[in-house]
Amino acid sequence: MSNIVDDFNDYRSKMNDKLLADNNKIVKRIFNLDTNAFTAGALDKKTKELLGLVASTVLRCDDCVKYHLESCHDEGVTKEEVMETLSIGTLVGGTIVIPHLRRAYEYWEVLDEKKKSN
Repeated sequence: MSNIVDDFNDYRSKMNDKLLADNNKIVKRIFNLDTNAFTAGALDKKTKELLGLVASTVLRCDDCVKYHLESCHDEGVTKEEVMETLSIGTLVGGTIVIPHLRRAYEYWEVLDEKKKSN
């Protein structure tokens, strides 16, 4: 059985490598800006990842939600913190966000299971 976390990360890594190998200056700058925006500054990395998660939820970007969920997981965010963040995203985004909420919940469960098995 495939693992949605590994599948997502493998695909993301493969395609990011291809995009960056194309040597497009604008794409490289956008990637760099994204990386730097989520480093610690006046706000810590955990807070920035939670902000990214709520914005991604409202925008209904499943790939973005997965990315920020994993980053939140790596930062030690608790399930309760994630659920509170996702609830705000669902409130702001409306009921159309509920399918994305379901997939986010499933992804978080897989992240937790993966952590327990390591």
